[in-house]
Amino acid sequence: MSANEVSSSAPANKPIAQADMKVEVIVISVSDIDRAKEFYLKLGWRLDLTPSGVVQFTPPGSWCSGQFGKDLTTAAPGSGKAYLIVSDVVAARDRLVAAGIKVGEFFHSGPEGRGTGLDPKRASYRTRTIFSDPDGNVWLLQEVTTRLPGRVDAGLSAFASASDLANAMRVGGAREHEKRIGKADPDWPDWYAEYILREQVGGEPPK
Repeated sequence: MSANEVSSSAPANKPIAQADMKVEVIVISVSDIDRAKEFYLKLGWRLDLTPSGVVQFTPPGSWCSGQFGKDLTTAAPGSGKAYLIVSDVVAARDRLVAAGIKVGEFFHSGPEGRGTGLDPKRASYRTRTIFSDPDGNVWLLQEVTTRLPGRVDAGLSAFASASDLANAMRVGGAREHEKRIGKADPDWPDWYAEYILREQVGGEPPK
């Protein structure tokens, strides 16, 4: 019996057993490895050591890396597109422009469609901008400040970088908590710890 026959004999609605599957690397198709390497160094991404000798870069705060090299993919150079999540899209764009990266203008999207400029309310997931590498691979910066419910497993809540944690502290720190309840709260660290966990998974702040 072939592998295909074994696969096709399984019940169509049988769920796959849950197991951790973390996206580790995406392959970027480029035409000139040295030119691409120079660009991603300029971008400020970390150049990683790899056992296979391919070129690998990791964006700051990311758990997923990008690789390119000879014979890694048959995709046409410049055919890639990926999202980069940032907590402050204005600050992120400013840093890229200061590094000499050409970045598009802001635009936003939502139920009403696409509009120019920042989202008026700076709502999470709405505001975006785009830049490309020398081959035309597109990187879309998207501002995410609060995750949608269920987007992150409550048991896996974590901050990928110090800036992400700082943003959560800014939004829900002791001053904001005490301002909301109208009095000093000596137990605010307990409330704050719960707030941080809920913020990561898109939940409502604790009472």
